[in-house]
Amino acid sequence: MSLFSHAAIASLNNLEMQVYECVIKNRDAVMYMTIRELADAAGVSTTTVLRFCRKLQCDGYSEFRVRFKLYLEQSAVPQMNGGAGEIIGFFRSVNNDEFERQLDDAASVILAAERVIFVGAGTSGALAKYGARFFSNVGKFSNHIDDPYFPVTRDMAKNALAIVLSVSGETEEILRFAGQFSLHRCSVLAITGHERSRLARLADHSLCWHMSPTRIDGVYDITTQIPVIYILESLGRRLADRLAE
Repeated sequence: MSLFSHAAIASLNNLEMQVYECVIKNRDAVMYMTIRELADAAGVSTTTVLRFCRKLQCDGYSEFRVRFKLYLEQSAVPQMNGGAGEIIGFFRSVNNDEFERQLDDAASVILAAERVIFVGAGTSGALAKYGARFFSNVGKFSNHIDDPYFPVTRDMAKNALAIVLSVSGETEEILRFAGQFSLHRCSVLAITGHERSRLARLADHSLCWHMSPTRIDGVYDITTQIPVIYILESLGRRLADRLAE
């Protein structure tokens, strides 16, 4: 089993995710850090680091460092500019049967819906438009909403599936949308970067990706959206295969 499997990363809480993000960003230095140094670099306690290690199926920090060294050697992914190493890490984490089953289950939910409505704001709004076009191209006609004040009615929600995109899963406008769809008994599929976000908990189904958030001046979100595009296109191709049967 991979050290950083999708299941292992999904099990991390917010503080443990800080440790994971610190490890990935300082991959070349981690093997030489003491547990106290890693805890200080991640801004957490040594107890949190130990919990992080145990969720990765390591008995302690010493075993984690050994397995992490082997992980780097086997992956042979050099430190790259532009976050390429982090993106490759994402693809390695989802390259397993478990995540494939999650995609298959989500594709079944999408196929069963009469209508698909993509919802997002900001960058996620642009990806909502892309997802709606991609799904329409493969034969599942879809619409998108990127206006935070667009009214959700009972008629539009009937027998539909709302696919809600959000990096944080905590954007109030997006949560309001998801709540309105749920109120009208419309199923909600969340695609978000945080397993324990309010959006993921509110949704009927969720697909979560895990990448370090990046903001400029603490406001402008420039977190990579490559995982979202991968998920959307993977779902779309599964739909194309099933619609062709």
